[in-house]
Amino acid sequence: MWGCKVDEEALIESLRNGTLKGAALDVFSMEPLPEDNPLWDMENVLISPHNMDKTATFMHEATEFFVNENLPRFILGDYLLNPVDTESGY
Repeated sequence: MWGCKVDEEALIESLRNGTLKGAALDVFSMEPLPEDNPLWDMENVLISPHNMDKTATFMHEATEFFVNENLPRFILGDYLLNPVDTESGY
């Protein structure tokens, strides 16, 4: 785990009491999200797996992005798109 960015207990309470109307989530402090986590049963929560790489076109799209966007930038010494933030871990 790279560190918590959201206080999940506070999030759950805010979703329950209406402070927050809803949430769309795909990353959690514990993964996979435990079956008994209350977020699973909340109607105002959308849980989505962060598995972009599972699409039929992902490899093609990722290759096109690299070849057409980041490789030329790298060669020219320009900033890259979508860099990894090693401090944050993503």
